[in-house]
Amino acid sequence: MESKHEKDVDTSSIPSGNAPRYEFYDPSKESVWTRVGLSLESFKRAPGTTGGQVVAGGNNVNDLERVLADAPMLQQKMKPRHLQMIAVGGSIGTGLFVGSGSALRVGGPAGILVAWLLIGVMLINVTQAIGEMSILYPVSGGFYTLAVRFLDPSFAFAMGWNYVFQWAIVLPLEITVASTTVQYWGEDIMPIAGWITIFWIVITIVCVFGTLGFAEEEFWSSCLKLLVVVMFIFIGIVCICGGGPSGGEYNQYIGGRYWGDPGAFANGFKGVCAVFVTAAFSFAGTELVGLAASETPNPRATMPAAVKGTFWRITLIYVTSLTIIGLLIPYNHPRLLGAPESEGGAAASPFVIALDRAGIKGLNHFVNITICISVLSIGLSCVYAGSRTLTALAETGYAPKFFDYVDKSSRPLYSVIVILLFGALAYVNVGADGGTVFDWLLALSGLSTLFTWLSICLCHIRFRRAWQVQGHSVEELPFQALGGAYGSWFGVILIVLVLIAQFYIAIWPIGGTEGLSGGEIAEGFFKVYLALPVMILFYIIGYAWKRTLPQRAHEIDLDTGRKSWLTVEEMRQYRAERKNAPLHIRIYRILFTN
Repeated sequence: MESKHEKDVDTSSIPSGNAPRYEFYDPSKESVWTRVGLSLESFKRAPGTTGGQVVAGGNNVNDLERVLADAPMLQQKMKPRHLQMIAVGGSIGTGLFVGSGSALRVGGPAGILVAWLLIGVMLINVTQAIGEMSILYPVSGGFYTLAVRFLDPSFAFAMGWNYVFQWAIVLPLEITVASTTVQYWGEDIMPIAGWITIFWIVITIVCVFGTLGFAEEEFWSSCLKLLVVVMFIFIGIVCICGGGPSGGEYNQYIGGRYWGDPGAFANGFKGVCAVFVTAAFSFAGTELVGLAASETPNPRATMPAAVKGTFWRITLIYVTSLTIIGLLIPYNHPRLLGAPESEGGAAASPFVIALDRAGIKGLNHFVNITICISVLSIGLSCVYAGSRTLTALAETGYAPKFFDYVDKSSRPLYSVIVILLFGALAYVNVGADGGTVFDWLLALSGLSTLFTWLSICLCHIRFRRAWQVQGHSVEELPFQALGGAYGSWFGVILIVLVLIAQFYIAIWPIGGTEGLSGGEIAEGFFKVYLALPVMILFYIIGYAWKRTLPQRAHEIDLDTGRKSWLTVEEMRQYRAERKNAPLHIRIYRILFTN
């Protein structure tokens, strides 16, 4: 259902004379080479925004001017299939394929299920919250821009820069992992510096195609990742039941053998606490659907399916595959990541280890190729998320102004270049002390994902409060979060508990502190918890710069950028019409759409 506010604006009714004039930029009138970013013209700055820009006149800002001024500079190139696959498979990468092996070694098969389930339940509430807000406010910068409005500009400054640096640091990590993944087939083929260069160039080339290049790559790589995970689940079930090849280790029933010996928990309660960050890292990027909302033509139609896709990914992909891994591999297996005999890289992936033990020839190489592609996919997500947030920081005055440059191919050009330059940090792994430097770089982003999710939940709580105080009904919302404000409070509580658990591990690490010096204990603490003091530092800088405080609920602006102006009566009529749909359509909507 569409209201007059949601329809295209007819500029023919705008009076001339002293009234404001609007300059429109229609990307569809450019050549196809410019639109896909393959011409010199495409790098020129887009004149105005895709919706329009005030260029002269007037002191009063009416509704028309506000709608035009809020139009995003980034073109709406993403299709529904892109957004849905980004939500379902976009963040599947190093965390699941490789990091889950380290988590299995530290937490045991039961430990990783507890950690992933808790993080997953919390994440469902986060995505529901961001879905509700992004459909109503599909603004450039996503949850960062919402944090400026609903929380506090100083806190948003800290969260935004923290998010930019998180992805800027993860980019060289993913390039390094991709390089070591290729070495599974032989370390003498090419030095690691050569592979780093190749993968860096590949990511840069895809970035030339802008949003469409990222969306298409994410769609097809997500399809491949989902295929591999589903295939592994079926193979794993057969192997657990003893149906593996005669030459492998799974030619007889094993069931829950490894839950009894060596056990379900590797290091008890402390082991469970230690794998929370690995679980959070594996889910990092799920919030990208909030950033992508402004680059989707009709978020109202596409976002609900993307949000609900998160539930199916957590249930069917992560939980099921981790259960299979815990049944196939004991937590004390010597090849798992972090074990004394581990070779690291793709060889330490529990997916590869399980297929090697099964004696299924060829599939381990197929999985390894998938790991390599998924790592590159996450690298592209780093550039996408980091550059869009950096551009939003510039648009709100919290980053140098030139970062708001968006070209005719809808690339935030300077932001993309800066994030890509961070990929050069991957070369520190070539040096003798590279590992130490890289550990500290990773420490900067260790808890960043949790802070981002915390800010999304807090934004939603404040939004719901302002919505109520200013006389609105939740029935006006085109999409309602499953748990409402209570779901976001539940998410906040879980995130705080995870942060407390990580503090506990930072102070009393697995293995104890006996024999360690004070400097070594402090170093271990900050490698786990460095992101917190960095976040606090960013907040102090933001407050000292702008001197802002949170607004009261009745002062929060609920109109600027709002894309749905339907009344309660209109929404009731809309929902009543949907209730009259056939049963199978209603069931499909409940499970997969809105």
